[in-house]
Amino acid sequence: MIRNFLHRIFNRPSISRIPDSRYPANSLCVIPPARHGITHDHIQSSALKVTARLQEAGFAAYIVGGAVRDLLLGLKPKDFDVVTDATPEEVRGIFRRSRIIGRRFRLVHVMYGIETIEVSTFRGSADTSECDDDNPSSHTDEHGRLVRDNVFGSQEEDAVRRDFTINALFYDPASSEIHDYLGGYEDIQAKRLRIIGDPVSRYREDPVRMLRAIRLSAKLNIGIEATTAAPIRTLSGLLQHISSSRLFDEILKLLLSGHALACIMELRSHGLHHDLLPLLDAVLADASGKQFIISALEDTDARVRQEKPVSPGFLFAILLWYAVRSDWQARQLAGEKPAIALHQAIDEVLRAQRKKLAVPRRYDAVMQEIWMMQPRFLMRSGGKPFRLLEHPRFRAAYDFMLLRCAGGEADAELGVWWDAFQHAGPEQREAMLVKDDAAPGKRRRTRSRRKLPAAVTASGGEAVTSDPDQARLF
Repeated sequence: MIRNFLHRIFNRPSISRIPDSRYPANSLCVIPPARHGITHDHIQSSALKVTARLQEAGFAAYIVGGAVRDLLLGLKPKDFDVVTDATPEEVRGIFRRSRIIGRRFRLVHVMYGIETIEVSTFRGSADTSECDDDNPSSHTDEHGRLVRDNVFGSQEEDAVRRDFTINALFYDPASSEIHDYLGGYEDIQAKRLRIIGDPVSRYREDPVRMLRAIRLSAKLNIGIEATTAAPIRTLSGLLQHISSSRLFDEILKLLLSGHALACIMELRSHGLHHDLLPLLDAVLADASGKQFIISALEDTDARVRQEKPVSPGFLFAILLWYAVRSDWQARQLAGEKPAIALHQAIDEVLRAQRKKLAVPRRYDAVMQEIWMMQPRFLMRSGGKPFRLLEHPRFRAAYDFMLLRCAGGEADAELGVWWDAFQHAGPEQREAMLVKDDAAPGKRRRTRSRRKLPAAVTASGGEAVTSDPDQARLF
């Protein structure tokens, strides 16, 4: 213990204590456990062990951010993050099973069994003395976005550097108290989402905060404060300067939040969709397209809340289907053959989408197969239904077709037929087939009794091409 204390005093790097005029003056409010109601029973045991080890080594350590926020709102946190005044190297020295990650801001991942606790050092304000001599503003780019952020500071500085007041609460497991510098506890009680500091400056530092505001508002069912919401539409263009991978990850969080429908509508109301999903306006302007989106996203939200899997490829197949369908129909009216027209429509829609939010190409095959299988559900004669059942993505395409039926785009009878066909036995399936009408002068080809796939035979006729709860994983 003494050695750790001496090491802290004589070997710590200099820490910024420079006031920042962008943030208001703050005073610490300590909220006792009798008032906030959080106990150790609510907190992941590995997070408690990490904070205890850090405090035993002479450092400050707190549970911070979304976990504290969710507990106060009566929700179950997915992750428990820890913040400390120990540097990443000092944290790494305490925990054998840990590693330092990150470049813009270094973090430590501490492993306890299968659980990983993310530990960060208190962040401080960017000190211009650390910037390049020829460029005093080298911590930010020309748009005001932070590009360097490895500056350590105090607990208060860390609080004001966070995005929203409700995410700037520190829970001390040793005393069971919450430390609040910015009125975040009151904002949670009032169900109010308020950004810390000047909204324009904070959004310029990191434009993704605009997307987080939308997601948190929908997920937590809280309103965005007026001054926090006001600049979003004007600054939406800043999202163009965010890397496509980071932007996609943030949109995926939004779509998998369990409140995708509310998030999509909020994106549109704040004008953020233009640089993410430019085809959304056309969908929502059309009655059938809007109903399909609403039905599909409501179904997706229900699956997420039930902790069932949902594939990103399936989600974007939903969001882009109206554009594919419209282009496909237009090409057919122009005289193109249906199959070729559908291929061309898919290529055009994906090309247009990549100009904005680039969906990773690893999901292209999923979307394309789901879309290409939709016309095949109309083919209910001969061996076509059996071959479709054997397709590895049948279940995802079938779920997609059911959503089209629910939205009024496809005949509801189609969904009923395919549901019955999947669960019927071999004889019943043969009887359900729609008979081909032979053209005049042509002899109908005799169809021999087909051999069912082994998987179907073994199941007594029920389709076992994929587990319904796993169908949207691909």
